Amino acid sequence: MKRPAVIPKTPIRKERNILFAKFPPGQVPEASDYLGKIERLEVQRGEQPRAIGVAYDLRHHCLEELEGTLQDKGYHLDNTLMSKMMRALIYYVEETQLHNLDAPHRPLKRSQSEAYTHAWERHPHGDHDETPPEWREYK
Repeated sequence: MKRPAVIPKTPIRKERNILFAKFPPGQVPEASDYLGKIERLEVQRGEQPRAIGVAYDLRHHCLEELEGTLQDKGYHLDNTLMSKMMRALIYYVEETQLHNLDAPHRPLKRSQSEAYTHAWERHPHGDHDETPPEWREYK
């Protein structure tokens, strides 16, 4: 995943759970030890018996990288449909946040007013009031 060129000073803290498959047994403590050696990554016991809780700054890590590293080391993650959907959603959200950090700041109000100005310049001017003249002069 591409990291932004300009990294903001404020941390973007994420807390996620990594859920492991039932088999092979005993992989959760080993994976927890492995993740504990990675810099700028906090590892704690997960909410479920087969889960590891991780906390990280999005500027330095993302869930996709962490889970990819675990899979490369031979650990088996939970592959239920719900886990796959949650994983895909989190990957998308984190990738979008990183992309938005790299995007240039554009003030919307200025660009919106410019769009209306350009549209008005192209519009033929004159009396465009659809109200009948007798109703306009009614007092």
